Amino acid sequence: MSSLPSKPEKPQPIAQILFTQGFGTRRHCAALVDHGLVTVAGEVVEDPRQAFDTAGLVFEVEGQSWPYHEKALILLHKPAGYECSRKPSHHPSVFSLLPEPVRNRDIQPVGRLDEDTTGLLLLTDDGPLQHKLTSPKYHVPKLYQAVCKAEVDEAQLRKLVEGVLLEERNPKLAAEPVNAVRAERLADGRLQMALTEGRYHQAKRMVAAVGNRVLALHRQRIGALDLPADLKEGGWMWLDDAQRELAMSDPAA
Repeated sequence: MSSLPSKPEKPQPIAQILFTQGFGTRRHCAALVDHGLVTVAGEVVEDPRQAFDTAGLVFEVEGQSWPYHEKALILLHKPAGYECSRKPSHHPSVFSLLPEPVRNRDIQPVGRLDEDTTGLLLLTDDGPLQHKLTSPKYHVPKLYQAVCKAEVDEAQLRKLVEGVLLEERNPKLAAEPVNAVRAERLADGRLQMALTEGRYHQAKRMVAAVGNRVLALHRQRIGALDLPADLKEGGWMWLDDAQRELAMSDPAA
């Protein structure tokens, strides 16, 4: 039995669209329109109540183009020296790398990276997606590459895959081994391993548990979604539905 087609979204007033996309209070969004600062398809929108279909909508605010996203999913190439928090303690926040309308949305990091860890960081305001990408029961692998103090040997690689015990405050967690789904030594000597859990400092602590030490850590992939080679550190991009599916899939499946 075929499912019924979903109903098209009801057109929304442009001021409401601006509000949902992080452009400020409702009053401020209406003022943007009143001052002639919002255009759609090259035409200045004069009435804050003028409604538009949000499917595929691209609008401009003060000359800058913005695609409409009901739910935000953003990929950020995190540099070292940034904290994954809106209230950082000792370093700048990764949110400072994003434009204000994006920061104004209730986006959260999908699994935090330490301030000295670089690479692929996803941020979203989609709660169910956040849960699927971070919960161990969904087995979404995260691929890390590490420079270690000593080049990992075969015995260490085997232990990482078989599982190691980590010191934990929670006795139950301390008794449960954690393992890499895959672990290998790259041609340049770096360690590459895929993890499906997200315990605190997990990659670093696992390497320490096999008698080595991580000097630098980089996340290259979530699911089957790779960090784009042409995205510079500190750069960000919107992700589409196809990339969303890649992030939730296992490249080894």
